[in-house]
Amino acid sequence: MLIRSWGYLGVVSAALVMGAFFYVLWRGGWQPGRPTGEGLPLRGTYITATTATFAGIVTCQIGTALAARTDHAALRDIGLFTNPLLLAGIGFELAFTAVLVYVPILQDLFGTASLPLDVVVLIAVFPVLVWGTDELRRPRRRSHR
Repeated sequence: MLIRSWGYLGVVSAALVMGAFFYVLWRGGWQPGRPTGEGLPLRGTYITATTATFAGIVTCQIGTALAARTDHAALRDIGLFTNPLLLAGIGFELAFTAVLVYVPILQDLFGTASLPLDVVVLIAVFPVLVWGTDELRRPRRRSHR
């Protein structure tokens, strides 16, 4: 059952991340069929969109990690702060992602771009959405034990 749950969370995460990717492209003026290759006007928009994809994957994984702590019990029952190593890992992963996204020398090395505030706010909601969709499925899983 846990594997099927992770597959479901993967689908939710993929939809959120692809939504962020296309949101960034759209806000940058991209339309289907417009090229984004090297030296073209939309290249920067494309780099920002792929960076949003990377950061979105990271934030979705946070939601998945919180959801995967238990298969049947609600997070409120086990507590958000009962696994300090998980919280330390999440803190490290967020700090590391911020460094890759915002430090200029690393942007050049890894092909990332600074994310605008609206995109940061958008992807900051992803952990709650991923965890929340799993939480909504838990009562059904509890009844089928």
